[in-house]
Amino acid sequence: MTWTMFDPIKTTISNDLIEILKDLGIHDYLPYNRLSIPPKEGMGNFAFGCFELTKILKQKPNEIAASLEQTFNAKESAIKAKAFGPYLNFFIDQNLQNKIVLEGILTGSTFSTKLTENYPKTMIEYSQPNTHKELHVGHMRNLCLGSAMINMHRYCDIDTVATTFPGDVGTHVAKCLWYLTEYNKEEVPAQNKGAWLGRLYTKGNNLLEDQKGTNKEEENRKVLTQILKELEAKEGKYFDLWKTTRAWSIELMESIYNWAGVKFDIWYWESDVDSSSVHLVKEYYDKGLFIKDDGAIGIDLSDDKLGFCLLLKSDGTGLYATKDIELARRKFEDYKIEKNVYIVDNRQARHFKQVFKTLEKMGFEQAKDCYHMQYEMVELPDGAMSSRKGNIVAISDLINNMQDMITTNYLSKYNDTWSKDEINHTAKIIAEGAIKYGMTKVDSNKKIVFDMNEWLKLDGESGPYIQYVCARINSILEKAPSADNANYALLTKAEEVSLINKLAGFNDIIKACIDNSKTHHLTGYLYELAKLFNSFYAKHKVNDETNANLTSARVSLTKSVLIQLTKGLELLGIEAPKKM
Repeated sequence: MTWTMFDPIKTTISNDLIEILKDLGIHDYLPYNRLSIPPKEGMGNFAFGCFELTKILKQKPNEIAASLEQTFNAKESAIKAKAFGPYLNFFIDQNLQNKIVLEGILTGSTFSTKLTENYPKTMIEYSQPNTHKELHVGHMRNLCLGSAMINMHRYCDIDTVATTFPGDVGTHVAKCLWYLTEYNKEEVPAQNKGAWLGRLYTKGNNLLEDQKGTNKEEENRKVLTQILKELEAKEGKYFDLWKTTRAWSIELMESIYNWAGVKFDIWYWESDVDSSSVHLVKEYYDKGLFIKDDGAIGIDLSDDKLGFCLLLKSDGTGLYATKDIELARRKFEDYKIEKNVYIVDNRQARHFKQVFKTLEKMGFEQAKDCYHMQYEMVELPDGAMSSRKGNIVAISDLINNMQDMITTNYLSKYNDTWSKDEINHTAKIIAEGAIKYGMTKVDSNKKIVFDMNEWLKLDGESGPYIQYVCARINSILEKAPSADNANYALLTKAEEVSLINKLAGFNDIIKACIDNSKTHHLTGYLYELAKLFNSFYAKHKVNDETNANLTSARVSLTKSVLIQLTKGLELLGIEAPKKM
């Protein structure tokens, strides 16, 4: 089993149902993971569908639900059951719910509960930018998805290795070095060399396109091939230039990762597997698995409806598939992982199907443990981005523009009361909140249309909205008395009950994110929790001067909301500001 029975109330319900079902002759049946949240308020805290029991008990599911209701309610319990058609729904005594949920959050036990056991050691590969190109806003979706998934895996105590696989060799590098040596007339800038290099790549790519069909085309092809040969051989003037310029790109990458608070356990590089991947393909060609066609080597996957997977071009150089095959072998050997996740956009779906199938045919047992976590692209309002064409929003420009806008539009009113460092730090974390929440709130199967103004709004589903709620709660708590010996039974108002019921589902939301390889379950949850708090605060005073006991209970509730919002944002890589 991968997931533990981590929810105490669901565990109680599950254990009670197990005993009832045993009396009916049903053994080895675990109801815990079959308990779901009812679709409407007033239908209880959890629901259990009786459909699977029909074949065993030879009854209709609604009849089973009605019978189980009577048996369940015959015993003394703070949990009551009620049949709703084919479902048996459970109603928990609100005092019990309040105590378990709020004490769990306030003591931290909710976040330290063991959620998994025997979960496979997992490597998550994400953020695979190319050197010699400029990182743009589209790269941020991969970065934000990967970082959030790493954080959630580790929150669940899953042994997780974070890795990246930048492309530092290949045709794009050759194009950039070709333009740099043959046509560039600009001086190398003193700063931001990586971004400058990316603009040279765009110029080189466009010039090569313009020279197609001219007497320059064949000459250009020879130079590009020579560059690639030197990079593979690791010697020559182009290789020396590559080492220098590659360092500029790495500096750019690291500056973005530092800003985003992202760290990798290991950096794999395409150049590390360039030569060895070619040798591996030749080895399996000699074994008879791969075939040669017009000088190129690959594998026919037609029987698997995957066409022909090209592994070596006729000039002897490898392709992405060549390197991914060698990299997969290394990952399992180097880190003894049991699950290998690739976060790469959905345009590469066929590529990974071919790679995994080729690994399988090579006799690589762990091919079945490789998984492609796909996502859709990020587009600008006027269409898709392309480094080749130059129509991109560079990440560095995005960060600077967003932080400037936040400082001017939101924080300038604090110039006389906040220090410059406070303003700069707050602008940074609000920008992070906007970008990271915006990139993770949309189902990965759907495209994102990037709109900076929308992502910075404080009155809609955005990172800054949730950050603002956190800052507002901090302000409330600063003025409120302590909450010693709070009587949670006093929290009976509809808005209070809704908040507590929402708070109860945090760990189940994280489980759903990991099970489905999605982040939007968590972002949606945090947005709903923030809205519920605002609804509560609009109707009720936290600090009720006429009732100290009620104040203490509401302070505990308010503090619990802040703790949970802060933890959820943290898993997305977002800081909750104390003031804003």
